[in-house]
Amino acid sequence: MAKKRDYDREYKLYDGTPEVQKRRAMRNAARYKLEKAGKVHKFDGKDVDHVVPLSKGGTNKTGLRVQTAHENRSFDRDSKHGVVLRKSKKDKKK
Repeated sequence: MAKKRDYDREYKLYDGTPEVQKRRAMRNAARYKLEKAGKVHKFDGKDVDHVVPLSKGGTNKTGLRVQTAHENRSFDRDSKHGVVLRKSKKDKKK
């Protein structure tokens, strides 16, 4: 029998932490900004993508684009269907 999931514990250890709440608020604000501009609508299957990810120092002020959920959430794959790691411009020069 499967163990019952402890949502309270998950929230306390991850979702409830200040840094996770801040990133979630930034993502929601980016979505609202593009909804207000008329570029996306609720339940349209589109995601608001940060060109420079929030985890890499991106902001909501610049670099927002609309992508399909599939484009935004999938990874590049090689011919054997393995994940291709993206390299930064700096790493590509090496």
